[in-house]
Amino acid sequence: MKTDDFSFELPEEQIAQFPTGNRGDSRLLVLDRASGRLTHSMVRDIASFVEAGSLMVFNDSRVRKARLFGTACDTGSEVEFLLLRRQGPDVWEAACTKAKRQRPGRLYSFPEGVSGEIVDAREDTRAIRFSPPIGEDYLDRVGHIPLPPYIKREDLPSDAERYQTVYSKNVGSSASPTAGLHFTPEILDSLSAKGIESAWVTLHVGLGTFLPVRSERIEDHLMHEEEYSVPAETAAAVARAKSQGRPVVAVGTTSLRTLESAWAEGGLEAGPGSTRIFIYPGYTFKVVDRLFTNFHTPKSTLLMLVSAFAGRQRILDAYAAAVREKYRFFSYGDAMLIR
Repeated sequence: MKTDDFSFELPEEQIAQFPTGNRGDSRLLVLDRASGRLTHSMVRDIASFVEAGSLMVFNDSRVRKARLFGTACDTGSEVEFLLLRRQGPDVWEAACTKAKRQRPGRLYSFPEGVSGEIVDAREDTRAIRFSPPIGEDYLDRVGHIPLPPYIKREDLPSDAERYQTVYSKNVGSSASPTAGLHFTPEILDSLSAKGIESAWVTLHVGLGTFLPVRSERIEDHLMHEEEYSVPAETAAAVARAKSQGRPVVAVGTTSLRTLESAWAEGGLEAGPGSTRIFIYPGYTFKVVDRLFTNFHTPKSTLLMLVSAFAGRQRILDAYAAAVREKYRFFSYGDAMLIR
């Protein structure tokens, strides 16, 4: 299957550069997978489109201020690092700008007298050792919110709150699980009032979610590993829902990938894990029956995932309708519910 088969045209002005004034005020496109029927609504009215008794599963990962700017000691040039995960007390895995120039042994200076050295180079990432070691407190002071590159502006103080879900609690993501950005306590209450159950998983968003597909054939794309955790309560809730024939609704592709990764013969396995799961057309879903998600970038693994869930042509037709109707796209944009 060709990567080019998952392309679509999008006017640049429809790429959302800022969130809506209030969470929940984004538009909602509801897609019926069987018929292809589209319904236009608002996210704040999502309870109207989710069946009573459904189980909705949210990703509660919290975004760290993972963008860190350093100065190369040999040239004085600025280098941007996106910290992905800690590999030891003083070593972090990171993506970086001008990656081919960032070789083992290169030294950098960071704010507050911190120094760094590249100690290992991989195809897409680098390992960098910080002295003294840095942690979340340091990143909270000098790091930046890791807005994606299609948002053509610097992060603002307001992004520190709006690029987090209201229920985020487990720090570890290098990008937001953006489907959850739409939810407010009031929307969550409206779901509960309808008899819709909520459960939580954690997947820390990294390169496995947002690395572009560079291969001509999607089957040749290599997914990067991401860490997740499934609470015992969530595994039990999924087991009850499946045994009772109630729909499982994944809020976001990260929740979906966690559920599908943790499924073993006989049920959902609780506990920590890691995944490289790559879902594209032809995949058989084992857990998830409905999907709430944002609009995704062309040729991305996430567009391939929703195409596997609803059918490639159904998705491309829905995206074309969203473009015609001037929906806002990507992280701070509008949303879809695929039923």
